Amino acid sequence: MEYQRSSSTIAKTLFLLASVMLVSITAALGQLKTVQGIVKDSKTKQPIGYATVAVVGAPAAPGNATSTEESGRFTLKFPKNYVKIRVSSVGYDYKDVFVTNDETQQIEVLMESQDNTLDEVVVRAKKRKYTNKDNPAVALIRKVIENKSKNRLTGQQFAQYDQYEKISLGLSNLSEKFVNKKIFKNYQFLFEVDDSAKTANKYLLPAFMEEKLSKVYFRKDPKKTKQYIIGEQRAQFDPKFIDNDGLSAYFNKLYETVDIYDNNITLVTNQFLSPIANSAPTFYKFFITDTIKTQQPWLVELSFFPRNKADMLFKGQLYITLDGNYAVQGANMTVADDINLNFVRDMNIELKFDQDESKRFYLSQSTLGIDFSLTDKGTGIRGNRTVNYKNYKTGVVQPDSIYSGPETVIAYNIADGKGTRKLFDTQRQIPLTKNELNIYHNIDTLQQIPSFKTFMDIAALVLSGYKQAGPVEIGPVNTFYSFNPVEGFRLRVGGRTTESFSKRFYAESYAAYGFKDEKWKYFLSGTYAFNNKSVYSFPQHYIRASFQRDTKIPGQALEFIQEDNFLLSFKRGDNENYIYNDVYRVDYRKEFENRLSIGLGFNATKQSPAGSLRYQIIDDNGQTKVFNEINSTELSVNIRYAPNEQFYQGKLYRTPIFNEYPIFNFNYTAGLKDVFKGEYSYHNFNVGAFKRFYLSQFGYADIDVAGTYIAGKGIPFPFLTIHRANQTYAYQLNSYNLMNFLEFVSDHHASANIQYYMNGFLLNKIPGIKKLKLREVFSFKAVYGGLRDENNPDHSDKVFDFQKNADNIQSSYTFGSDPYMEASVGLSNIFKILRVDYVRRLNYLDHPGAPKSGIRARIKFDF
Repeated sequence: MEYQRSSSTIAKTLFLLASVMLVSITAALGQLKTVQGIVKDSKTKQPIGYATVAVVGAPAAPGNATSTEESGRFTLKFPKNYVKIRVSSVGYDYKDVFVTNDETQQIEVLMESQDNTLDEVVVRAKKRKYTNKDNPAVALIRKVIENKSKNRLTGQQFAQYDQYEKISLGLSNLSEKFVNKKIFKNYQFLFEVDDSAKTANKYLLPAFMEEKLSKVYFRKDPKKTKQYIIGEQRAQFDPKFIDNDGLSAYFNKLYETVDIYDNNITLVTNQFLSPIANSAPTFYKFFITDTIKTQQPWLVELSFFPRNKADMLFKGQLYITLDGNYAVQGANMTVADDINLNFVRDMNIELKFDQDESKRFYLSQSTLGIDFSLTDKGTGIRGNRTVNYKNYKTGVVQPDSIYSGPETVIAYNIADGKGTRKLFDTQRQIPLTKNELNIYHNIDTLQQIPSFKTFMDIAALVLSGYKQAGPVEIGPVNTFYSFNPVEGFRLRVGGRTTESFSKRFYAESYAAYGFKDEKWKYFLSGTYAFNNKSVYSFPQHYIRASFQRDTKIPGQALEFIQEDNFLLSFKRGDNENYIYNDVYRVDYRKEFENRLSIGLGFNATKQSPAGSLRYQIIDDNGQTKVFNEINSTELSVNIRYAPNEQFYQGKLYRTPIFNEYPIFNFNYTAGLKDVFKGEYSYHNFNVGAFKRFYLSQFGYADIDVAGTYIAGKGIPFPFLTIHRANQTYAYQLNSYNLMNFLEFVSDHHASANIQYYMNGFLLNKIPGIKKLKLREVFSFKAVYGGLRDENNPDHSDKVFDFQKNADNIQSSYTFGSDPYMEASVGLSNIFKILRVDYVRRLNYLDHPGAPKSGIRARIKFDF
């Protein structure tokens, strides 16, 4: 199974979920009520910023008090048994306001100025620019930063705790007209009234629910966190349509756990700078807005705002202890409306900390709510993730075996469904509401409705390209029609079996016909799964035998799409070099829980040149010898290691959910002469590594490096490295976009591919331009290598000549004294889905048909 690095599946997953949400149910807020409002001056009606809003009678805590924003608005969640809030601000009389027990309500508070008995008082102060110098709020936050190491969990040598987490998502902001459509007649039992809705669209449809119980152990030296999942349950969809494990991994990546003590906090695949990061005073403005003396230790309410509202930053309040430890006791955070973040309509974070036996504060609850939507007022996807922690213990030494292996392991019997339910009934730290409990039942009921099955079948066809047909599925549909210079108009039809046919044996086949070359092409494979699991699910363990007769462009080992994809039919320049391949293969693959995978392969291949491609040797006497076919037999070994990798498993490919961990590849291929007609002997060694580097406010960079060395003499170019070129008009991440097909050949090389996504850091600061929310993207690609004399046709008459074009001019080369290089600068996030690059080729411009520059586009979905 090959791995996809495109981000387009992110959007596919999101939209598929949005569709599925038309038939499910969500979580309620339990015993809390939410009061939202605005505080204004009673005379001028101007909003009052930084006013304190507190629950009267409730203990002083972050959840029971807040401050208004600059716009005067506030949101406060607190228990229903409190009915009065108090608003206070310097220069105004405080005001008490009674509130109802409705779960959500809107209020307006008008404050009376204390100077209302004076005829007129005019005070004009010199406007002062915000500065960090001599600012007590900045001095306080620097104390918090200085004491981070001793206050955070990772400051302890050993720590352990119990963890409970739940995540729920649903379609929100639905109108009554939408709910009462005829198409939903049989689904009315799923709709819920959303009492917290801010508009007239008050209905929602939950669609996903997951819970986990874990025991977590932390060790400082050597640093390791180990999570043992002792119980897990979720609302499951039919695996024929959706990868439930991948969906869970994807949602948990969007709704990651928030650690305020990390310098950078990753949410919705982006990094936000923490308000207590080392560089926070450079990017944030801080204000002391209240002092809470009703509890021990005393707390300071510290409000913070981004200096630039379009940067990936938070705004909100921190509650800091005044006991000399300067620990964070609580936090309420959200993001500015102008932030360059796609599809996120609202985000709220609440962190609560409790004291342990040593009087240190530990995170007791983290709540994250995000509302996704294509528009500000349309239907959206609302999700909430709550993580609760208890039974903190520090200083308990555990044996090394506790920390061995991957960071997360399943420590329960997956088949024991009744036992899992009992475990949650007894150890669930936060009780589920009645509506949350109904989600599991409703999802199961939903999938028994015939019309829903039909809907899912159509959705799967649109998003994955496969049509279900009982025990088989037909597709992929984007290969049914294509064209190229050799085959002309090409038709193809194919399909494969599914788990309903067999959980151990899988068959796949297709047939294609070219109307220009009048040749049939076909493929047939059979796969046996040793672990009685789908060969497309993790961990894979199978053996596959296959035969393929088809065309191929030399050097085009496309990882993520078939070469006969319709969109790849459109190419620039001369592209008539093709091969007819007959390939017999046997492959074995084994994946391990620690994300190490091993692959073994054996293949026998017959290659015949097609189009303008020629296999020929010209000897010293000028005599030409033409080869109509060549044969090879190969044995290969592949080792891949991707520690802590997460991915979404699609119908064809896996889409990695990138994190801070690298991915390593090692490949070895041996050419076996005189084995099954093999004509050549060689040894091909290839190593590669990929890593994403997060750069906080400056975006992130993807760096891919690789190298190859092929040992052997007299090896013709089809068995050397033909560097991956791109003659389409799409920007391809892993190809050289201005290199021509079969332009460069080598038997040893090193390459680097750098993609730098700046996430709008510069454009967000340009007036007018920042409203477009465009993002800068830069790339640089270089490859350098060569051919030893024994494999270079300029020095040996034992190997095939370099290729020539239609004008009989040489069109294939090896590298000279310089590497091939190309660079690009582009704009992404155009209409939120499009990336457009201006690509410049930096050298080897004297090669025939070599483009100097070009415009390339790519569909790219980002948050």
